[in-house]
Amino acid sequence: MKSWYLTSGADATSLDLRDVPVPEPKAGELIARVRAAGLNRGEFIAGHGVSGSGSKAAGIEAAGEVVKVGEGAAGSNAAFKPGDRVMGRSSGAFSEFAVFRVSDAMRVPAKLSWEEAAGAGIAYLTAYDMLWPGGELKAGEWLLVTGASAGVGVASTQLGKLIGAKVIGTSGSAEKLQKLAALGLDLGLQNRNGGFAKAVMEATGGKGVNVVVNNVGGSVFAECIRVMAYKGRLATVGYVDGVVNAELDILALHARRLRLYGVSNKMRSAAEFAEVVRGFERDVLPALASGHLRPVIDRVFPFAELPQAKAYMESNAHLGKIIIRT
Repeated sequence: MKSWYLTSGADATSLDLRDVPVPEPKAGELIARVRAAGLNRGEFIAGHGVSGSGSKAAGIEAAGEVVKVGEGAAGSNAAFKPGDRVMGRSSGAFSEFAVFRVSDAMRVPAKLSWEEAAGAGIAYLTAYDMLWPGGELKAGEWLLVTGASAGVGVASTQLGKLIGAKVIGTSGSAEKLQKLAALGLDLGLQNRNGGFAKAVMEATGGKGVNVVVNNVGGSVFAECIRVMAYKGRLATVGYVDGVVNAELDILALHARRLRLYGVSNKMRSAAEFAEVVRGFERDVLPALASGHLRPVIDRVFPFAELPQAKAYMESNAHLGKIIIRT
């Protein structure tokens, strides 16, 4: 089969297309014929925990049709069988066939296209992890999303509105903020690397926001702390600014009883990730199945143009998910 491999060097990542054997499922796994796969920025950042070092089969989320199930998979609670439509986290997603752990695979709702199903995986699961079990966001609370036009940022905006929160988003692009307003964004602030505190405090009547999703990184961390309400929660999920060290106001942390947490799947066990998937199926999948929630797809590239899709993602021109169609 054809499979894209990612090589991570000291300063950059590169892709090459290889001919490799079709994988065989191990116990608790299934193999799916990939119909579409989603790009995720973290995988392509040199030295990032997702990409690691050396070469590996690229792609971490896909949607496709089951062709074979491994020992123990057919008898699991999921009971997947050949022909079933599945989506979610996978290994070697930018290939003709990809490997799914059965515990990570979700059934594709009938209303979703292959492209939408491929885009409903990692970004939306990450946003779910931050806003439900992580942030315990409630209807009527304020949510701030920095870098709201990225894949996780768009997903966080949509899921925040699904919960019933009031959502503030930051982006360096006025055009992208206008598009986010159509998704329900209550307040868009054109700020790329900070400078949003005054407007956020004014919007919240001086109380601050209840939950912050920091997609940007260390350059806005201190400002995120400044705009948090009493018992506020701050999720750090990305550092596209490359800044991994930041000032921490311990007095604010103490006096306002703030909660800070990181969101990453790097060290998470299979059982822990499976728990998030089951929660997502319970709390979010019904909205996808009904059509109330639709993944935002920016652009679809053919399988052979994965390097061009990577370059497009790195240009920061997109809003939402970039998809590869096989």
